Amino acid sequence: VTKKVKSMQMFHTPVTYAMQGDRVGICVTQFDPKLLERGLVCTPDSLHTIHAAIISLKKIQYFRGALQTKAKFHITVGHETVMGRVMFFSPAPADFNEEIQENVFDFEKDYLYQEEYLCKDSVSSEENKENDQAGEVQIPKQQWALLEFEKPVTCPKLCLVIGSKLDTDIHANTCRLAFHGVLLQGMEDKNYTETFLPKLKVYKLKHKEGQVERVMDDYSVIGRSLFKKETNIQIFVGLKVKLSTGEDGIIDGGFGQSGKFKIRIPDGLKPETKMLLAVASKKKSKGGKGDATKEDESSKNDSAQPVTISLSFKRYVFDTQKKMIQS
Repeated sequence: VTKKVKSMQMFHTPVTYAMQGDRVGICVTQFDPKLLERGLVCTPDSLHTIHAAIISLKKIQYFRGALQTKAKFHITVGHETVMGRVMFFSPAPADFNEEIQENVFDFEKDYLYQEEYLCKDSVSSEENKENDQAGEVQIPKQQWALLEFEKPVTCPKLCLVIGSKLDTDIHANTCRLAFHGVLLQGMEDKNYTETFLPKLKVYKLKHKEGQVERVMDDYSVIGRSLFKKETNIQIFVGLKVKLSTGEDGIIDGGFGQSGKFKIRIPDGLKPETKMLLAVASKKKSKGGKGDATKEDESSKNDSAQPVTISLSFKRYVFDTQKKMIQS
């Protein structure tokens, strides 16, 4: 409701303006005071009621444990504390050390989805542990989170946000405040998942591996173990793959009904790759002569490295068409 203020007083003294922290009496025209209950009075358009928000954030160092995506926290924002679910993301790896403009969020950039907030003590994955030992853990200068509230909250832009675990035992000797941040962008539309989130370009890196089954000719091979039998291989046609022997290939289509597929090698197979695959297929055909031979040959096969196929792409989390993007 927007109404005109006729006059204001502070402790019986007329005033022309009031600000945060003041106690003020306001005379409002054409308004029934019986309709008023505890709420918020503000300059028009300075407060917004939002269902979700993008925040920049920092972990509070005394909070034990990781901050994980999809976890629920008590979110204190404006005058309220509500439950909210978080999703963490960071700049694309190439931009990790880029200076970030404060209190601004750029929707034109790509962002990398994170399973958890990245910090020096985030060692939830084996990879992080290995990287840490090698001294290679890269922490971006800024990280963000998408907050989705269980009920809408009213707050100004750029306000302080605090994430807590208030259900932690109050007598335990532990910090219940998990992170703090600044609200950069609120989502006022109730249907923000359809109208707003597709603008947020957060992606996941996807990686699949398979093996070369056999050679068709100098410029094509048959692959297996990259897709399940029921996978629609057509949606992967045209995507680039790399063989462990160094050749670049393109998925040309399915082959048969068991999830196998054809790969075109534009520059042709190397002679040593053809030799390696010829040896592997001979061993495989010999292995069919008897159980003892099978065991012997399979153990030899294990020692001879198969030619693997790597498929890497990125997929945007909020892309409704679930497109696979390759650079």
